[in-house]
Amino acid sequence: MLIVLFRAVILYIVIIFCIRLMGKKQLGELQPSELVVTIMLSNIATLPIEDINLPVLMGLVPIFTIVCIDVFFSYLSLCSRGFRRVLCGSPKIIISGGVLDQRVMKKLRFTVDDIFEALRGQGIFDISQVQLAVVETTGQISAYVKPAEQPATVKDIGRNKPAADPPMLIVNDGEPLEHAMQSVGADSKWLEGVLKKEGCTLAQVFIMTCGADKNYTLIRKEI
Repeated sequence: MLIVLFRAVILYIVIIFCIRLMGKKQLGELQPSELVVTIMLSNIATLPIEDINLPVLMGLVPIFTIVCIDVFFSYLSLCSRGFRRVLCGSPKIIISGGVLDQRVMKKLRFTVDDIFEALRGQGIFDISQVQLAVVETTGQISAYVKPAEQPATVKDIGRNKPAADPPMLIVNDGEPLEHAMQSVGADSKWLEGVLKKEGCTLAQVFIMTCGADKNYTLIRKEI
């Protein structure tokens, strides 16, 4: 039992290290090659755990080999556009000017339900509102709405509003985040003043956000 536990811990640490080595893309939308790598890593990692007669190296060596191949292919895809197309494919325009390209649909084996589901996920319920929709190499659909259908912005209505960063999380579960506080021009003295004004202690704060204009939102712990 201890051998299985020990092997599981070792392989867990190795897999985490390998995923970090392959980069943040591995944690987001997966390319086909990245999906294959992820599946292979998970399958190989279970072999030394399920069969204690197998040496741990029987799992570690293939894992590092696959990771090295993936990193090498990633480097090649950065250097060669043609290799990147072979490995990952290329984006396809599936809607142009509100018109659905049925040939691209058949080529990608997309159904109408697939497309409408993706559009609804972006708040689009009328396909005629879409100026351009692209199927990314991950299979995700990115849509650009026609200008006439887009909501008005501050610039459109002729108002000048200075650019400002969004509010930052400066207290998380009673713990002040010093770096975030500095980014909005706040300090511990200012925070103490706010807490005194709100009539609570730092330990009672669940979440607190603040912007550069010192407008803050404070949520207390319920328990």
